[in-house]
Amino acid sequence: MKKSIPVARRALLAGAAAALALPAPALAQARARASVGVLRLSSSGPVFIAHERGYFREAGLDVELKFFTAAQQVPVAVTSNDADFGVTGLTAAFFNLAGRGALKIVAAQSREEPGYNLVAYMVTNAAHERGFRSLRDFAGKRVGITTTGSTFHYSLGLLARKQGFDLASVTLVPLQTLPNMQAAFRGGQVDAILAPVTLARALEADGSGRVLGWVGDETPWQLGALFTSPRAIERNRATVERFVRGYVRGAADFHAAFNARDRGRPVQGPAYRENLEIVARAVQQTPELVSVGLPYVDPEGRLDVGDIHNQIAFWQSLNLVGREVSGREIVDLSFVRGHTNVPRG
Repeated sequence: MKKSIPVARRALLAGAAAALALPAPALAQARARASVGVLRLSSSGPVFIAHERGYFREAGLDVELKFFTAAQQVPVAVTSNDADFGVTGLTAAFFNLAGRGALKIVAAQSREEPGYNLVAYMVTNAAHERGFRSLRDFAGKRVGITTTGSTFHYSLGLLARKQGFDLASVTLVPLQTLPNMQAAFRGGQVDAILAPVTLARALEADGSGRVLGWVGDETPWQLGALFTSPRAIERNRATVERFVRGYVRGAADFHAAFNARDRGRPVQGPAYRENLEIVARAVQQTPELVSVGLPYVDPEGRLDVGDIHNQIAFWQSLNLVGREVSGREIVDLSFVRGHTNVPRG
């Protein structure tokens, strides 16, 4: 007599048979895993949106977010295989690692753009009273930044070129952290700082100083990028393609929700509140605080490639990046179409 199979076991066997019937690519897609190193900043918003809205899963990836506390930690994590991808601001340290063949830029993160108040030039009240009243007055002053070779350092270098003062005449004071910058500014240990918008608004509100201008309005540039290792591109190109696909969908949502402007004023786009709450949870801040510092993000992940070349040349002029580092060698333009300002030759 034929034994009957229990219902629960029949269901289990049927599920296994169905899985075996799937084509091999579908199984491989279901098993694919990747990790991405991020900071708890709104500029990482496309990653947070893509992760929470399931865009990475729909691209065939199970993505783990790995949070770091400083920009320089993210490329180091990718180099040491602690993360498969990274998104953060571009620094001299990043370019040195990339120049040694450890990193490849594959898409854009945020940009400094006119009308997007992301980083302010702030001057103390005492310095303002002594005549530091315009963006031409940085020469001979003490200016607080996080570290030598940081995004703040580059922003000040661009301003020096535009306004015609000698960057070498400025005393740069590396203070390592934003709380240290805040304390030095309030205590009068520096004349000025370059401050993220939330810090700038706090210093304005308590009467410690005033904003002279915004980096995006004065000197637009490619602030951040998505990157991976050359090894990942060579060995797991399909994984890189899937990640970029999910990331770009997140970037498109970010751009649509936050980047619209009407006569210079922000306009709330589609799913504004939902996406704002996603970003706020990830950065562990209130939605209201996050909303004042949302950067420009290209909806298709397109890079300002020429500016990356300019950044390398700037750091090389200060002997902070090796002469052997080449923009053409550290950027892979094949994962996103339509990159802008691509150098010829």
